[in-house]
Amino acid sequence: MAVNINTVYTTVLYILNKEQRGYVTPTEFNSLATQVQEEIFNSYFPDGNQVNRQNQQNTQNDTEFFNVFKDISYKLYPFEKSVNFTYDNTPSVLGWKYSGNGTIYKLGEIISQFTSTGDYITQLASRKDYEQIIRSKLTAPTIKFPLAYTTDGPDESVLIKVSPKPDNLEVNCLFKPVEPVWNFTTGSLGQYVYNAGTSTNFELDISEQTNIITGILKYAGVIINDPTIIQTAMQEAVKVEQNEKS
Repeated sequence: MAVNINTVYTTVLYILNKEQRGYVTPTEFNSLATQVQEEIFNSYFPDGNQVNRQNQQNTQNDTEFFNVFKDISYKLYPFEKSVNFTYDNTPSVLGWKYSGNGTIYKLGEIISQFTSTGDYITQLASRKDYEQIIRSKLTAPTIKFPLAYTTDGPDESVLIKVSPKPDNLEVNCLFKPVEPVWNFTTGSLGQYVYNAGTSTNFELDISEQTNIITGILKYAGVIINDPTIIQTAMQEAVKVEQNEKS
């Protein structure tokens, strides 16, 4: 379940206005919301690596609802999709790229599909290693053992070069969350009226609602130049983080 953006915005405004500490406009809020969502999303990876190391040392529990590593993985599931890449025959490109919606954050398993022989897991190498491997008769990639590397496409998208060239390319990708937007119409008194139809909720799991609110408040304190807001929000964020990792 996603986090409702109107709930977050009204909560932030309530906390700020409770002691008349200032106001954050919708434009400012949307910028802060995007920044905080990205920070939380990026934190899953170092946190996941840390917990995974603890799992390998058998220091983590493994009950159904209290496994931290599984909780982090669960939060990433909505952003994981298996998608087809299309081949671009443009002479300056000559590679596989994703032309669908969304921004790719990480590449997972790459499957080269050959109509005549089947589907094969494709090894991903650096460009330097790729160039060396394909030049050797002993290590040259084959249909059953294809090789690939990634580079930047002409539109700053991910471009995948594969040898030998498959008929289709399927890639398991992790996508970045869509930017949250609190949109509005203007009321008769010039007030902002929430418009759910044109707004975009946070794509993070509902369990992140407190982290989102405290994160936005931290930055809001900078905008309204109130250090007490920053300190309170940072202290609350530390408490939440310690509670999640303890």
